[in-house]
Amino acid sequence: MKKDTIIQAAKDSLSLAAEEKQLVNDLKPETMKDGITSVVNDASIYMEKFIAMLIDAIPAVVKAILFLIVGLFIIRTVLKIVKNRFEKRNVDVSLRGFLLSIIKFILYALLFLSVAANLGFQTTAILGALSGLVLAVGLALQGSLSNFAGGVLILLFRPFEVGDYIENSAGTDGTVDKIDLLYTTLTTAQGIKVFSPNGALANSVIRNFSKITNRRFEYLVGISYEDNIQTAQRVILDILNNDPRVIKEPAPDVFVSELADSSVNLTIRAWASKDDYWAARNSLQQEIKVALDKAGINIPFPQQEMRIIGEKPEIK
Repeated sequence: MKKDTIIQAAKDSLSLAAEEKQLVNDLKPETMKDGITSVVNDASIYMEKFIAMLIDAIPAVVKAILFLIVGLFIIRTVLKIVKNRFEKRNVDVSLRGFLLSIIKFILYALLFLSVAANLGFQTTAILGALSGLVLAVGLALQGSLSNFAGGVLILLFRPFEVGDYIENSAGTDGTVDKIDLLYTTLTTAQGIKVFSPNGALANSVIRNFSKITNRRFEYLVGISYEDNIQTAQRVILDILNNDPRVIKEPAPDVFVSELADSSVNLTIRAWASKDDYWAARNSLQQEIKVALDKAGINIPFPQQEMRIIGEKPEIK
């Protein structure tokens, strides 16, 4: 046992001596010079290979750049031709933007695959990677997919078109400017741009104020209990019947709708074409007020009568 330990210690000493000798050898100037030379030679070889690969790839890169330039020009030309054809054939404005968006996406996708093929990439591998990417993105962006489906439904069933004034169940209203793949753009009466998701819009209750020819407006006017109801009705109907913006059928109507605390409330209903609706609605209310004032009809303000009950004074 002692002999084996001595033999093992001797072997370790010899190994350590060999390592020291190798280290001293490596630190010699001649050895370091050879090592540096070897590294430089290897770097030069790799650089030469890289430069050679770049030179070999120049034709493919130039070809891909030319293909990209020509492809972009062709895509713009095709989109312009398609847009002109849509206009000549009077294709619905709502459908134009949607179809142009889809055509543009397909053309750019084909151009990307063609450029990649010219650069030497395998298009099958790219398509496989894109399929996986599309699946992952589809799972992550389910809301966007529902918006896309909503846009398709809107274009198929046409609850509204570009230029229509609409209001959805969320209370958003405005004129439809554009129907895109994912969003519908509205301009409100205040001039604000509103981007409404197609998915929510397709699943909501939509009021379309442009699909109708006529609209009814309504006022509520209170008159004093001392005033004559028939006189007030006659004054109001004269204003409505003499205004050319108010249509005659259905005829304007004025009736007592409530006997309130401080007034007799008259409901006024009249119809106007959708083009004259806002102008008639906004101006006739003032004309009715002026006519009632001239006729001596009072519009009372809310008031309450208070009676104080106290002790009767003593009679002397």
